[in-house]
Amino acid sequence: MQGPDDDLALLIQAAERAGEIAGQFFQRDPQIWDKGSEGPVTEADLAIDTMLRETLLGARPDYGWLSEETEDDAARLSTDTVFICDPIDGTRAFIEGGRSFAHSLSVVHRGQVTAGVVFLPMRDKLYAAAKGQGTTLNGQPVRVTGAKDPAQSIFLTTKANLKPEHWPNGIPAVERAYRPSLAYRMSLVGEGRFDGMMTFRPTWEWDIAAGALIIEEAGGRATTSRGAPLVFNGQSAQVDGILAGAPDVHQALVAQRA
Repeated sequence: MQGPDDDLALLIQAAERAGEIAGQFFQRDPQIWDKGSEGPVTEADLAIDTMLRETLLGARPDYGWLSEETEDDAARLSTDTVFICDPIDGTRAFIEGGRSFAHSLSVVHRGQVTAGVVFLPMRDKLYAAAKGQGTTLNGQPVRVTGAKDPAQSIFLTTKANLKPEHWPNGIPAVERAYRPSLAYRMSLVGEGRFDGMMTFRPTWEWDIAAGALIIEEAGGRATTSRGAPLVFNGQSAQVDGILAGAPDVHQALVAQRA
């Protein structure tokens, strides 16, 4: 295994190349296929996935591979270190010409994220984090907010996550906002633009692995929807939702769900 810094440099290089490929298809009517319940996929997703797989595994042939657009291979479960990638997070936004789609790339070692990048090429925002090295946005350090009271916090989430069945002790009085990409939502929390984010449905690892490290290295907390530690490269490639944000407000919301 390479060090987190070396892996992060590799991820940044690959993310920038992914942005170049996305730009070749963006707002140019890319071919689209329907994956049923898994949503749409475009020729841009597939082209980026191929590039990422060739570039990253070419540089680290002993790492495993998990990506939204590659058929899962159980061989990854027997590797200590694995790339977990989403070629385009926010494919629907990409198809509609929205600029808030992201490339989400990470390295996971024995279940824990050690390097992560979220790149929004059309917004020129590159979030990067390596274990123990902090989080940066376009090379400048960023931190989560100091929010303490949920009632004075803004969370990125959908209306469905604030339904009574999720909150046996009462729905929190958080202000709600929305962005189309989970990876972008998490990165905005790491940047300190919002106090937290949450989703309570089963969540694919490739949507959140990089973002979880970006939040944690920015001083925040990222856990399952019930407050349990996140562990990646699981057999199902999903976690039980996610709740993330500034430490105090995160703790308060976990307690409110108990």
